[in-house]
Amino acid sequence: MSSVTFSNPPGVPAPAGFYSQAALVEGPGRRLIVAGQIGVAADGSVAEGGPAQMRQALANLGSVLAAHGMGPRNVVRVLVLLTDRALLGEWRQARNVFFGDHAPTSTLLVAAGLADPRFVVEVEAEAAD
Repeated sequence: MSSVTFSNPPGVPAPAGFYSQAALVEGPGRRLIVAGQIGVAADGSVAEGGPAQMRQALANLGSVLAAHGMGPRNVVRVLVLLTDRALLGEWRQARNVFFGDHAPTSTLLVAAGLADPRFVVEVEAEAAD
C-alpha cells in the first residue's frame, strides 16, 4: 500500500492558501506531486518581469525536488500557465536551462490571470523515481 506525505519544504515560499507545495507518494517507487510554483522567493519577494519570475518558479521547483532527493531529471510531467502568449519564447529558454536535454511531458496554457495580478507564470510538476 502506498503512503502519502504532504510537505512545504524550506527554500520556497509558504503556501498562500490551504494547500501543500508537494505530495510524496511512496510505495513501490516514489511519486512526487508538486503544487504550482510561482516567481516568489522564500522571503516573499516577487521577481520582476517574466524571465525573472520563470527563473524563480523553476528554482522553487528545484528546491521542492531536492527536498525529496530528486532533481529535474525525475520530472515526468509539467503544467505551465502563462498570462501572456508573448512570454512563450522566454519560457522555452528558461525551461531548456532547467531541464537541459530532459524532456518531460508538458502542457502549457495561456490564462487570463493567476492568483495575484503580479504573477505571470506558474509551473506545476510531477516527478518519480
